[in-house]
Amino acid sequence: MKKNFRFGHHGCKAKNIDKRYEGSYNYLCCLGVMKVKWSAIQLQKFRDKRFEIDESVDITKDLMETDSEIRGASPFHVTGTGSAQQGRVTFDLHIEGTLVLPCARTLVDVHYPVDLKSTETFLLEPSDYEGAEDEEVHVAENEVIDLIPVMKELILLDIPMQVFSEEAKKGELPHTDNWQVLTEDEYLEMEQKAEKAVDPRMADLAKFFDQDSE
Repeated sequence: MKKNFRFGHHGCKAKNIDKRYEGSYNYLCCLGVMKVKWSAIQLQKFRDKRFEIDESVDITKDLMETDSEIRGASPFHVTGTGSAQQGRVTFDLHIEGTLVLPCARTLVDVHYPVDLKSTETFLLEPSDYEGAEDEEVHVAENEVIDLIPVMKELILLDIPMQVFSEEAKKGELPHTDNWQVLTEDEYLEMEQKAEKAVDPRMADLAKFFDQDSE
């Protein structure tokens, strides 16, 4: 009968764990397994067993260093399950959090919600990658599986090309008596009107030079 193990950020106190497995749980907790990083040796203890993940991970600094458009982020809550079988570990992940991005129209902060799911597979041995080129898999580095780079990549790929504040969506763009924010369409329309309003004397002069060049 398969047993589920639950990994969480609750110190070394077992949660939802069969009493018979508390010793192994606490042992792995003290080894630092309770985050989102595991060694191959640690994972061998869960061969053919499914384990649960429930962690809060702060990768704000990494995200901001990678994408200058990101102004901030909340800690990301990652939940899901993992299973180790035949030299590979598969994770079903659910990642939730918030990014702070600039509004494409007004540049004010926009809190963009991240809520994504993904299945990620890791190979414990680099040699196992041969024959798996057609699969979307990751290779464990130095026999260590770290979900942080994968989470970071998934979050960055989830960012849309543009985000808009609620005010910008309603067309309520900021302005004063001396300036106002224009949308791209409004700016192009203003430029077109300015081109049409050229001084006729300058237009005649331009025609003269065109004829002279011919």
